[in-house]
Amino acid sequence: MSPEAGEPAGTEAGRATSAGEPAEQSGHSPEARLSALGLTLPAVPRPLAAYVPAVRSGSHVYTSGQLPMADGQLLAAGKVGADVGVAEASALARACALNALAAVVSVTGGLSAVLRIVKVTGFVASEPGFTEQAQVVNGASELLLEVFGDAGRHARSAVGTAVLPRNSPVEIELIAEVRD
Repeated sequence: MSPEAGEPAGTEAGRATSAGEPAEQSGHSPEARLSALGLTLPAVPRPLAAYVPAVRSGSHVYTSGQLPMADGQLLAAGKVGADVGVAEASALARACALNALAAVVSVTGGLSAVLRIVKVTGFVASEPGFTEQAQVVNGASELLLEVFGDAGRHARSAVGTAVLPRNSPVEIELIAEVRD
């Protein structure tokens, strides 16, 4: 996400928290915020091939791309702009982000270990001519902001692609800075 229009880079709107400031310093823990949203972390989806859901390296966790899965089932299939609308795809991106958070917790022990979300990359299986990938990936970005507050503000890429695994409409991966 970029700073507000007319605001220089590096000002408060472009930053989440100071380095090393825990995500829960804004008043509530990420776990409490997640609960207040009526959400719980799902079981970490099983990898589809030879990889792990998340890797911790130093003070960062890198998640593998997460599909919109619930209870082992893909929530929707097809191309955004043809088979899946923008609003539905945005909700699917939110489900992907929830799965990514579950992957983060699998290597950190809890959401409170997250200092900030650093980067989100969203892939959107798009019909030719579809150009609203950013609005789709907002589903993931908005969830991270709701759960982590300013510590959920992140850099982001929203990429259109021809096809995703299992014919998923969207896939989300993220990088989180965590406590040592």
